[in-house]
Amino acid sequence: MASLHALANPARFLKLARPLTPALFWTGVVLVAIGAWAGLMLTPADYLQGETVRILYIHVPAAWLGMGGWSGIALCSLAYLVWRHPLAMVAARALALPGAVFAALCLVTGSIWGRPTWGTWWEWDGRLTSMLLLLFVYLGFMALLRADADRGGDGRIPALYGVAGSVLLPIIRYSVVWWNTLHQGESIGLTRSSIDASMLWPLWFTLGGFSLFFASVVLMRMRTILAITKAEARLRRMAR
Repeated sequence: MASLHALANPARFLKLARPLTPALFWTGVVLVAIGAWAGLMLTPADYLQGETVRILYIHVPAAWLGMGGWSGIALCSLAYLVWRHPLAMVAARALALPGAVFAALCLVTGSIWGRPTWGTWWEWDGRLTSMLLLLFVYLGFMALLRADADRGGDGRIPALYGVAGSVLLPIIRYSVVWWNTLHQGESIGLTRSSIDASMLWPLWFTLGGFSLFFASVVLMRMRTILAITKAEARLRRMAR
């Protein structure tokens, strides 16, 4: 907890974030490139889905980060409400756009994958519908952040929204268990996987690579938000 409070200091955060951002970015790019090349060139086609199964190397990381982004927003919002961490809402703001992009990418790749598999681009399936709702929740959060900033709010209302929106995460996670849907059940668990190892291994490269890339984008956005805030504060002082 003491280390978290230390990182809440913008100067300490920036000292760590400046070298970490390019390291995460380029490591992520390399891992994604390796995973994508291996997924396209080295793994066999699925005996049922054929070549279309290769979209999983993008779809699964997109779903993971779409949900992971909101998990981060919920934790940051909770930290802001409880401890008033100076950087908590900055991190939540930085997470919102990349999280929404990956949630949208999950829906797009899922639709492309579903067309040859299910025979339709879209189905009001439990998993798809709840993921679409998460995208709308992201958009609502970004709109609420802007409205709160315009009226000079202290960030508590967006933080409450960030915590409340986390109710969607278990619904997305267990939708294939709770309802009889077209979407396949859980393919990868903590102890086992229904995907053959010959097809699974590139996924760990793209999953790790996209996660590092996501983290680097969040750090870049946090640094940008802090720079804009600092510049606005300086302009206000000059105006007075």
